[in-house]
Amino acid sequence: MTLIYKIASLEEWQGALAAGRFDGAPVDLADGYIHFSTADQTRETAAKHFAGREGLVLAALDADALGDELVWEPSRGGQLFPHLYRPFAASEVLWAKPLPVKADGSHDFEGLLP
Repeated sequence: MTLIYKIASLEEWQGALAAGRFDGAPVDLADGYIHFSTADQTRETAAKHFAGREGLVLAALDADALGDELVWEPSRGGQLFPHLYRPFAASEVLWAKPLPVKADGSHDFEGLLP
């Protein structure tokens, strides 16, 4: 199993749970795919795009179970990032947990990432 991670606001996440699927955050909708990160990329993604933001959720999905619509494409620094070209169902989420912010404004991934 290859875990990939999505960071979303609590409001976006609650809306997805109510709808039974996650269509994407505004950046995902603008780009035409849902942005994910690997475990190694998630901290940098949080620092670059969500620095100091509270009220976030980190969700884990199994990349191997998402089918052909999950494409690994070069992005930041040429790294391959997982991009999903479809909404994902709430049932595809392995877990979702709050992503706390430390006093220095960075996010606390303790116990969330391998």
